[in-house]
Amino acid sequence: MDELKRMAVFATVVEQRSMSAAARLLAMSTSAVSQQVRQLERASGVTLLHRSTRKLTLTAAGEQFYDGCAAMVAAARRAQQQLAQSRDSPSGELRLSAPVGFARHVAPALGGVLGAHPALLLTLLVDDARIDLIEARIDLAVRFGRLPDSSWAARRLCGFEWLLCASPDWLAAHGEPHRPDDLLSAPWLGFAREGRQLHLELAGPQHESRSLRLEARITSNNQLSIQQMCMAGLGLARLARVDVADELAAGRLVALLPDWRLPLLDVWAVTPQRDAQPAKVKVAIEALRGYLSTLPGAVSP
Repeated sequence: MDELKRMAVFATVVEQRSMSAAARLLAMSTSAVSQQVRQLERASGVTLLHRSTRKLTLTAAGEQFYDGCAAMVAAARRAQQQLAQSRDSPSGELRLSAPVGFARHVAPALGGVLGAHPALLLTLLVDDARIDLIEARIDLAVRFGRLPDSSWAARRLCGFEWLLCASPDWLAAHGEPHRPDDLLSAPWLGFAREGRQLHLELAGPQHESRSLRLEARITSNNQLSIQQMCMAGLGLARLARVDVADELAAGRLVALLPDWRLPLLDVWAVTPQRDAQPAKVKVAIEALRGYLSTLPGAVSP
């Protein structure tokens, strides 16, 4: 690495045509610049510069060596410019990971960003399983709920409101529950990663609270499948309002116990590091945050 630094100093001396001018540009002393060049000459056993009190002249070997040094400095400058562009202007590939149920939000959330920055490319990896973010080279992941311990940085985007839902046909056959304990005998649909046991913490009117331990009859690793089975009358389900707003409005689902509330479902943006985020990641996070704040049942941080 010291040799590369000396090559850069030598190229600057040639470009500036003096030791003192190069020293000013490099924020070094003139003697330090001269010493760097001398060390290059000693290491190679070749004279690179003819020195006089008035000017510096390249030797034949120095001219050839300068071409390589100048090319190295130019490549380093291009690399720095590319880093600055990545930091300041969204460009390159953005690798985004999201669950299947969230995939439909990606286009409206990031469409404006992609339209405004033609140099930005998007690769969307959709999977309800927790994929290995490092192996998949993910720049940004959208995650929900409680996060496992990780060296990655997590930023909360918002919270989604949970609802307890049933189909009109199920309610017609079994009756509508009026209090939390009425839920204990009902068949439930749950997420496979949570197992068969479903734990509900309900907050009711006048500071009431109720904790329920339920068992899921049907489980799935896919949120949309749970929603569809609930609409088909196969059981009750805990669903996010943002996912079922249209079904509630159309009467295909009914929200139960409207006076009782569940804790919010946290929505996170997960990234490899907290600081020095490239521009493509920063603009994507802000676009997601802004979009999510407009959705029904989304509570901003």
